[in-house]
Amino acid sequence: MSDVILSTQSIRKLLAAGNGDCALLYLCRAAELSDVTTGFSLPRLESAASLLRQLGLDESTDPRFQQSEQRPEYTEEDVRRQMELPRSGFRKLVGEVQRCLGRTLSTEDLKLLLGMEEYLGLPVEVIPMLVRFCVERSRARGAGRMPAMRSIEKEAYHWADLGIDTLEKAAAFMQSETRRNSRLGALCELLGLTGRRLTPTEERYLQAWAEMGFADDAIALAYDKTCANTGGLTWKYMNSILERWNAQGLYTAEQVQTLDRKPASAPRKSGYQHHGEALSPMLVEAARKMLEEES
Repeated sequence: MSDVILSTQSIRKLLAAGNGDCALLYLCRAAELSDVTTGFSLPRLESAASLLRQLGLDESTDPRFQQSEQRPEYTEEDVRRQMELPRSGFRKLVGEVQRCLGRTLSTEDLKLLLGMEEYLGLPVEVIPMLVRFCVERSRARGAGRMPAMRSIEKEAYHWADLGIDTLEKAAAFMQSETRRNSRLGALCELLGLTGRRLTPTEERYLQAWAEMGFADDAIALAYDKTCANTGGLTWKYMNSILERWNAQGLYTAEQVQTLDRKPASAPRKSGYQHHGEALSPMLVEAARKMLEEES
């Protein structure tokens, strides 16, 4: 059996997740060992696989719902039929979602909600957790109103692709996102990015640095160097610093100050002749003429 090589980024993602089943499943897949996880119950195995997908460490499946235009066009009659079914789970779902959002759903909202259940296959007990997640995310971002159903539908596609189809998987995902958002919030405080919402590009940079595993003091040091050399926070410049440190395996300020290897710069040439250097033909000729004149 050949050796298994894991990237530092993958290891850091697994450590940050703090889930032993998830790490074990990842190692088994990397080593192509299927017998180690045979003792797992199906819910336990599904939960670990779902977390791997959330971490971006599962390449075994492609997204099932990449294009929203594939969704069937539901009609008012479809919605009415579902609402009038005896013991309708959809009717109960509508009531729960309306309580979460604090408003009555429009006909178009109901069509989108029906698509989440029927087309995406999200269970009726999971969808309210999805809606609460979107509500809390909007509040954390400083939005002054509840999320629209279109934005909730977009997140529903994401959950469906991740295979979040049980309450346990939904809870694990929300816990993981809470840790992620907490880390991004700490980095925003560190860089003075408060009082406004991050742009998508800024969020991608911060998320990448968090996944690399840098300590706060290393981020602060990179920020200080960036401001000293560019006059402010220049994202590309700071990212180049952190990518260099990541390539060298330096994740704390102490490691950087001790082991950072900067590219060697070429020596600056001056107009003076230095001791030990060979004389140029021009200088040799000038010296010869001086000696002849003195003679």
